[in-house]
Amino acid sequence: MDDVDLDGLAAQVLWGSFALSLVFGAVAQRTRFCTMGAIADVVSIGDWERARMWALAIAVAVLGFNAMVALGWIEARHSIYAAPRLLWLSSLVGGALFGFGMVLASGCGSKNLVRLGGGNLKSLVVLGTLGLTAFATLRGLTAVLRVGTVERVYVDLPLGQDLPTLLGAALGIGTPAAAAGLGLLVAAALVAWVLARPEGRHADVLWGGIGIGAVVAATWWVSGRLGYLPEDPNTLEPTFLATNSRRMESLSMVAPVAYALDWVMFFSDQTKLLTLGIVTVVGVALGAAAMALADGSFRWEGFGGVEDLANHLVGAACMGVGGVVALGCTVGQGLSGVSTLSLGSLLALAAILAGAVAALRYQSWRMDRMA
Repeated sequence: MDDVDLDGLAAQVLWGSFALSLVFGAVAQRTRFCTMGAIADVVSIGDWERARMWALAIAVAVLGFNAMVALGWIEARHSIYAAPRLLWLSSLVGGALFGFGMVLASGCGSKNLVRLGGGNLKSLVVLGTLGLTAFATLRGLTAVLRVGTVERVYVDLPLGQDLPTLLGAALGIGTPAAAAGLGLLVAAALVAWVLARPEGRHADVLWGGIGIGAVVAATWWVSGRLGYLPEDPNTLEPTFLATNSRRMESLSMVAPVAYALDWVMFFSDQTKLLTLGIVTVVGVALGAAAMALADGSFRWEGFGGVEDLANHLVGAACMGVGGVVALGCTVGQGLSGVSTLSLGSLLALAAILAGAVAALRYQSWRMDRMA
């Protein structure tokens, strides 16, 4: 395969990922898909509708990813989520920090991209701060702290940390067969829970859950199947085109925001290339903007005061640091990572939920004290 073929294939990966992210943004805007909102609805008013939408998205992503593993199209070990080294403390600490921060910032990274598309200028400040602190945690001051603290605590597993690999090895049935069975079982259980109550059968729940989950699974295919080269002619090693991690990727909204800022600031540097993460960040915002303009929900919004600004800045910083430490956010770990059935992703998701609940309780306590 020559250079022209490589460039053309990389372009297909970028355009495919961009198209899928447009769908993600439009669906999230139309259906009000939001992890933080789902948690807040449950904690504050006992409304489980958006939580069921989120669970349905996980079910579709899990089913799609593991079906592709069963078919031999992709392998979980090619992603950052299923590495043999389980950074369990990073998952817990980073997840909790991210979950707390997303409540203060009125939503996670994906929600702020969607809100930015709908005209919310607060989200622009949140995303800028998130990107800055995320980049610092990838390569700067907080990166040194990350590597020297939480990443020193880990468990090395003999194979990968995804459940199909572990189960397949334990039962002697192979990873593809284990992925087919476990993926179907987990997805079926989640779908049954979603549909068990009337609110889980609303049109927005079905469209939002199926649409978001399908986009995550399809992005895995674009990166892991379309963009995979068993032998790069330049290095003679397996490679995944147009990804920052050089591994198979799906949607995530923390490190990609940092990479997008880096690409914009150093655009003239020819080593700074577009990647799947960068184009999906742009695509989500544009997809949300198109839907907001189409349905008449677009409106400009700003901060209500100094305290509002301070809360969003602190929340964004917590998300930027926590998202990198935990290897992902509510989309990166909560959907893309969980779709691999990785132990680290499940720990990170649990920590994100705990952090968000703690932040909601903190906000409620503050309001009661002020009253």
